[in-house]
Amino acid sequence: MDTSLFPTESELRAIVAPVLGIEPGRIEPDANLVLLGLSSLEIMRLVSRWRKAGVPVQFDALVAAPTLSGWCAHFESLAASAPSDPGAA
Repeated sequence: MDTSLFPTESELRAIVAPVLGIEPGRIEPDANLVLLGLSSLEIMRLVSRWRKAGVPVQFDALVAAPTLSGWCAHFESLAASAPSDPGAA
């Protein structure tokens, strides 16, 4: 699994800010994205986008912790459990 496809906190901020209609810098790491206006439909769209790119993101995990910090933790746990590339030296 290519963990370089996993978004960073700043990339997540840049992805959700336009949906929320606010500047990326105004989204605090622990701000509840749902309370800021991110719908479950938008979260599902993001999940679909990441899965198409090969990232095994879980919708339930994102909804359970709808913050940038929570999402980063989910991506970090996915990266930690990713099998290592047998072709890597």
